[in-house]
Amino acid sequence: MTSTAQDGTAAAVTLPALVEVVAGEVAAATGTLDLVLEDPARGAALGSAVASAPESVERALAAAQAAHTSGAWSSTSPAERADLLDAIAVALEGRQAELAALEAFATGVPVRQTSIVGMIVPGAFHLAAEMLRSGALVDPPVTGENGQAVEVLRLPVGPAVCLVPWNAPAPMAAHKVASALAAGCPTILKPSEYAPYATTLLGTTVAQVLADAGVDGGVFQLLQGGPAVGGAVVTDPRIRAVSFTGGAVGGRAVAAACAEKLAALQLELGGNNPLVVMPDADPEAAARAAVDLLTTLNGQWCRALGRLIVPEELADEVVSRAVQRLSGLRAGDPLDADSDLGPIVHSVHRARLESALDALRAAGGEVHTGTAVPGTGNFLAPALVTGVAGEDAREEIFGPIATVHTYTTEDEALALANGTAYGLEGYVLGTDTERALAFARQVHAGEVKVNGSTIMSLHLMTPRPAWGLSGLGEEGTVETIRCFTNARVVGVEGSFALHGR
Repeated sequence: MTSTAQDGTAAAVTLPALVEVVAGEVAAATGTLDLVLEDPARGAALGSAVASAPESVERALAAAQAAHTSGAWSSTSPAERADLLDAIAVALEGRQAELAALEAFATGVPVRQTSIVGMIVPGAFHLAAEMLRSGALVDPPVTGENGQAVEVLRLPVGPAVCLVPWNAPAPMAAHKVASALAAGCPTILKPSEYAPYATTLLGTTVAQVLADAGVDGGVFQLLQGGPAVGGAVVTDPRIRAVSFTGGAVGGRAVAAACAEKLAALQLELGGNNPLVVMPDADPEAAARAAVDLLTTLNGQWCRALGRLIVPEELADEVVSRAVQRLSGLRAGDPLDADSDLGPIVHSVHRARLESALDALRAAGGEVHTGTAVPGTGNFLAPALVTGVAGEDAREEIFGPIATVHTYTTEDEALALANGTAYGLEGYVLGTDTERALAFARQVHAGEVKVNGSTIMSLHLMTPRPAWGLSGLGEEGTVETIRCFTNARVVGVEGSFALHGR
């Protein structure tokens, strides 16, 4: 369907039908949710979100289990799987512009950003194929006491589920699905009910490439829905691995379900990420980094700026320069290549963010903002909030809002940086790189960037771990593939000394 604005004019994007793919069959998802999808830039209602019916969920689970039991996918060689992953990547490359537009429309993130992030979608499948060819599932050989080899086999754990959020859904889905398929697991993907369009297009493309290659329909399936569908697949005993990115409440529920059946689990949850400005930092560089981290993906990403921690003597200048930068941003239609900032994904989430701002004001905060935003749609001006005590700014906000905290000693700065239960990302900015690195090594986070503020990881081949309430397990180019495997050690024992022989 084509999205339509409140004034009746059509937006420049055609939305795909929200279908499911179950056991090789593509069909409309017949259930509906108590959620009205929106065009976030215009505030226009697009109709109810959809869900797969319980019978579709059961068919998908049965098909995934049958594909695993038969070895329809796990019995293929890593080289065969790599070739198919590359074929999926090529098909997705042909739809890259369409995927970027759908991501921009649904999430509100400017298309200039979704086009860059969207390169991850085909890239994830190419990279997983490359990892298979370079031996990601092969451990170095070990020789036993008898001189014979001891094999360490990395095998798929069984049917897997990939659950993705709404803020950058297609790239995250691509990474998870490519990794699970590379590992040899029959895979079920569920998009976010708030932003299902690009993930649906990705899913139907994956399914079509595999179907054209004669792959069993239970190897990859797509289900639609909200927490009820997600809960149904996660709690089912046939699912042996779950990769989930989302909020802490959902993460705890997924963790409890996986603990009950001892299934493999990977969680990437929220963050309240600090940017620590060292005393020798350039105030303009600090302001630029703060604004970058506050507004990338409209501030709706788990590694966004949560707390700006700045020397007391630099605070006024850094905040002033940041507000000046914010005033230069152009907020507008996310499909407009000239837009620097787009709307919040949904009016429900915008209301949550406005409530968070009210709570910070009630805690003594002063809101500093400078971006002019349209009067219609789900727009919210990015804001830095000063005057809030550290203990009143410990929770994740998940939007373009961050608190500002001052310090006089580096020990105080470190206490502020580590003053939450989260530990996803940290940022340190300073002229003396060695001093900044020494500080960064003490920040409780899975990744700490010195003098960096982009959305990209420090290195493609380093893990993306999470500490505290930010998650469980490691994501990464190799790590996510191995999340869906378990080891089997096979060999001939060479010593009988314990038996007295």
